[in-house]
Amino acid sequence: MGRKRLITDSYPVVKRREDPGRRCKGELAAEPGEEPQLPGVDDCELELLRQFDLAWQYGPCTGITRLQRWLRAEQMGLEPPPEVQQLLLTHPGDPRYQCSLWHRYPI
Repeated sequence: MGRKRLITDSYPVVKRREDPGRRCKGELAAEPGEEPQLPGVDDCELELLRQFDLAWQYGPCTGITRLQRWLRAEQMGLEPPPEVQQLLLTHPGDPRYQCSLWHRYPI
């Protein structure tokens, strides 16, 4: 009797050469002809707003705009971040800033 067979015995062993240009898992490739870009000011601002959307302590964010949610949290004494209000007031017509993270999904 030999050793117990494993499922991995039926597959050949393949060693990969390390590629210095290889991407990490989860990293998206750039589109052909597109230069990879570093996060800009807009990306940092939008990330701050996403974090505000995900913060449960300011109440639900579905069905209302971010500014409405911020004002509701302020009225309830929950002390929402003032930089979020400043950001929302500087971009009044831009849906990327005004609509919450979940506005594309039906309630």
